[in-house]
Amino acid sequence: MERYDIIIIGGGPAGLSAAVSAREQGIQNILIIERDDRLGGILNQCIHNGFGLHRFKEELTGPEYAARYIEMVKEQQIPYKLNTIVLDVSSCGCGTPTTATTSDGTPTASVSVTYMNSKEGAVTITADAVILAMGCRERPRGALNIPGFRPAGVYTAGTAQRLVNIEGKKVGKKVVILGSGDIGLIMARRMIFEGAEVLAVAELMPYSGGLERNIVQCLKDYNIPLMLSHTVSKIYGKDRVTGVDISEVDENRRVIPGTEQHFECDTLLLSCGLLPENELSRSAGVELSPVTGGPIVNDTLETSIPGVYACGNVLHVHDLVDYVSDEAKRAGEMAAKRVAEMEANRAGANSTANANENPTANTDETSTANIDTKSQSVIDIKCSGGVRYTVPQKVNPDTMDNLLKVRFRVGDTYKDKKLCIYFDDNKVQEQKKNVMKPGEMEEVILRKALLDEFKTSHDGSLPTNIQICLE
Repeated sequence: MERYDIIIIGGGPAGLSAAVSAREQGIQNILIIERDDRLGGILNQCIHNGFGLHRFKEELTGPEYAARYIEMVKEQQIPYKLNTIVLDVSSCGCGTPTTATTSDGTPTASVSVTYMNSKEGAVTITADAVILAMGCRERPRGALNIPGFRPAGVYTAGTAQRLVNIEGKKVGKKVVILGSGDIGLIMARRMIFEGAEVLAVAELMPYSGGLERNIVQCLKDYNIPLMLSHTVSKIYGKDRVTGVDISEVDENRRVIPGTEQHFECDTLLLSCGLLPENELSRSAGVELSPVTGGPIVNDTLETSIPGVYACGNVLHVHDLVDYVSDEAKRAGEMAAKRVAEMEANRAGANSTANANENPTANTDETSTANIDTKSQSVIDIKCSGGVRYTVPQKVNPDTMDNLLKVRFRVGDTYKDKKLCIYFDDNKVQEQKKNVMKPGEMEEVILRKALLDEFKTSHDGSLPTNIQICLE
């Protein structure tokens, strides 16, 4: 089997950033595997601007943002395979000494990846670390249970975006959009630019799932109505969409009879949420979060399978690609650190083997094989009081950074709240928040010094859990 230091699955913004980061850490043997015919991922069809304000301090379109990272990958001569599908990811012990462990006691078992393309067929390769960066997909109509036939003219917003922006096709003339996620909002404006009439954007929830700037720039600027607490209750038309009914829903998100409004249209775009693309993760045995749909990770972004890391929208759906790149940068750094540790372990194990064959060898020089396997305490990060989830979900005080960035989303719109951190029942930090919305990702900095202080004041004991909540 061909062996790599790091294999990255996905050549979108997360995969590209992780690869560049790992190379900057000195890792040379890296491979990116991408199923599309070009690098860049979903950014290739996002021709609107608004990308890169945090990462590059300037406003870029999606293709421009992707081009920056593609150029970095090519400058650093990081190899990649296009039109290649990964079939399987699994742990193995290929070619590594079974007695050696990493500094935290993790066995030096490699991870195998099986991929397939038209030139090579099915191929299995191994690596010391694998980074999952497969992105996310849209929730299709079949998951929404909307009554009616299956006529032409019903698209997910992302599919319509690709048809218009990449393939140069017009999807419709009179459009209704269900869901106010960022893609739906942006496509409302894009349809206007294409000469279509956007009749309404219906949203099941009592709040929009998109960024406030997109609500203003894509709906309000074009007088497109946003109907909160509404959903499409029926689709008309057998061969092609001829209209839809939009109904109000109650607090349980059930249609209220008698509230139907009929809209004559030829196109329905669905922007009803994004799902992390984790079929591969699930088949590999990665533990997934029931809230995010992505892997459960620790502070190094490592999943429940040693040596397998996750970042970007496959981990949890982000609102800004800049945050994806930032998160993937850390995944690349942590994977590179694991590779360095495993190389040291293999060198130490080989030295031990040589010493056993040559009893007169200097035992001081071979002592690196006896790596410290001390047990480490992993603390769960829990959330409540309006906080839906956090990433990471676990933290290891022995390996965490001095300042750990914890990202999260809230489940409703909140104003004038305090964001609090508890160690067990002890409040250790609070921060005033004026406004928080479900469509916008939040973050809080967890300081390692606070854990050290807690440990000192509690006779060397760490908290059993870390709680992040709103009060």
